[in-house]
Amino acid sequence: MKKAAFIGVGNMGGALARAACRSIGPEQMVLFNRTPSKAEALGAELGCDVADSAADAVWAAEYLFLGVKPGGMRPLLEELAPQIRDRRRVGEDKVVVSMAAGLTIKDMRPHLAGAGYYVPVVRIMPNTCVAVGKGMTALCAGEAADAYIKGVEEILSATGRVERIPEELVDQFAAVAGCGPAFVYPFIEALADGGVMTGLPRAQAVEYAAQMVLGAASMVLETGRHPGALKDEVCSPGGSTIAGVAALEERGFRSAAIQAVEAAFRRNQELGKV
Repeated sequence: MKKAAFIGVGNMGGALARAACRSIGPEQMVLFNRTPSKAEALGAELGCDVADSAADAVWAAEYLFLGVKPGGMRPLLEELAPQIRDRRRVGEDKVVVSMAAGLTIKDMRPHLAGAGYYVPVVRIMPNTCVAVGKGMTALCAGEAADAYIKGVEEILSATGRVERIPEELVDQFAAVAGCGPAFVYPFIEALADGGVMTGLPRAQAVEYAAQMVLGAASMVLETGRHPGALKDEVCSPGGSTIAGVAALEERGFRSAAIQAVEAAFRRNQELGKV
């Protein structure tokens, strides 16, 4: 039996499948998507098997990574529950791994009632940076056995950082780390636009801005120092950097970032009620 099935391989599911392929190898994975061509293209890229149906994917693997939107999660769980029940009858346990924003383990569990037993459910919240091994993923597991949690961590081992957190903090985590790349990419683009305005060629401007963001993030993570202290070290009295910081502050840069996280958090909570 394969280690992991990825049911739904859109932007997030596909990114996670790419990372998992580095962790456990393509021979330990199977893919399925409602649009078969998407799974077939990713399967050809990674060298993974592609299932003909979601039911076949359930039969093939132990860990079921469900990469569907919150509104599609409940019907999918109800569709898969009888297949999970049938595999239990032949002595195979299944572990459901959800990456749907807003839906708690408690929300999902009633829709697995057709499985006829207590199915372990692990909830993860990755970001698309897992595709290049630089992701930040939250993991919470409720009452799932530690062996199952470690199994998920093994599959995610090449994704970047994975941290177990209480489930009540998942929506907050998602607003910062899950949504955050989409906040950072326009910033990188804007920095590059500024570089182009001052005379840099576009390709170099994008490269310089992106490498700078990577380096600044590494400074925070590797030194453990407060971002404000690191910022202060770059700002010489009366210099060009403090002039740029002042321009950002004048235009509400930090306030806009805070409001973006708050808006994403509110939407995460709304998605759980869909």
